Amino acid sequence: MGFIKLFSVASFPVIKVLLITALGLFLALDNISILGEDARKKVNQLVFYVFNPSLVGSNLAKTITFESVVKLWFMPVNILGTFILGSALGWILIKMTRPPKRMEGLILGCCSAGNLGNLPMIIIAAICKQEGSPFGEPDLCNQYGMAYAALSMAIGAVFLWSYVYNLMRISSSRIQNEDRTSNDSSMLKASKGTVDNAYTILLPETNSEEKIAGFIIGVVPQIRNFMIGNNAPLHVVEDSASMLGEAAIPTVTLIMGANLLKGLKGTTAPVWTIVGIVVVRYIFLPLLGIAVVKGAMHLSLVHSDALYQFVLLLQYALPPAMNIGTIAQLFGSGESECSVIMLWTYALASIAVTLWSTFFMWLVS
Repeated sequence: MGFIKLFSVASFPVIKVLLITALGLFLALDNISILGEDARKKVNQLVFYVFNPSLVGSNLAKTITFESVVKLWFMPVNILGTFILGSALGWILIKMTRPPKRMEGLILGCCSAGNLGNLPMIIIAAICKQEGSPFGEPDLCNQYGMAYAALSMAIGAVFLWSYVYNLMRISSSRIQNEDRTSNDSSMLKASKGTVDNAYTILLPETNSEEKIAGFIIGVVPQIRNFMIGNNAPLHVVEDSASMLGEAAIPTVTLIMGANLLKGLKGTTAPVWTIVGIVVVRYIFLPLLGIAVVKGAMHLSLVHSDALYQFVLLLQYALPPAMNIGTIAQLFGSGESECSVIMLWTYALASIAVTLWSTFFMWLVS
């Protein structure tokens, strides 16, 4: 398939994301205020506790079996690689640009954690439905592609709320320790309480029960036969979960657009820091990802499914995870700068993700 055709296939998913993101941004404007701050918080809770678990659980249950788990063992290793390589590049960026100390944890988080859940689901679902997709029959492509994306979301959430969360927590604690000599004891107690509260709030955020349930239903044949398929006695449960899960992608995309509004309200961040994060996420990480995945393919660590290889490569070429903003907010470290970084990285994703998706499809097809 020619490069122009692949570029066309890759661009439509990103255009769809941009249109829905722009709508979310419009709905968050002060004179519209349909997605104001309070509304976003409530909808975020609905997405986190209902829509996302339904989406992940139903896709994993339908397509993940014991045999496929054995085949997909490299994905957790690959995702961990994106986090470790990203944090290493983030550390180099901090040393080179010397940003304000309050931003160091934010920079590490933005370089380490990509949007491994919702964005791949949007992109893969759209690519599979697009005429001329290199991944074969649309329904089969969508079924397996959504399973790969769901697994990516589940694993990414674990690493985000363990690895990246602790990177940002340690950075925030270090800054507070340095400020102890200039702050009185009452201020110290207040800031310590902020970190403790953040830790308490964030601990359950992995929301792993639904993901584990999806794995169990998929890999245990007796349970799978009881719940999955049109002839299964409890298939109505799986159908209901799938229906709820379908609301996750458009809702999250609207909220993503609404959350970018803060970046348009005049908050500033060091220009070279923003440029550095963009270069890390859209140049260095994808190049390293190609080396990692192609090396794994050469060593026969990755099976020959082109769609699976595409997902592994795509995991290195995504904008920062939106939950980085949540962590920054709860620690009170770089929250306003985070909005600017998200605005620029997601705006440039329309170009970067399209180009990398095109190249990745050419590489695996």
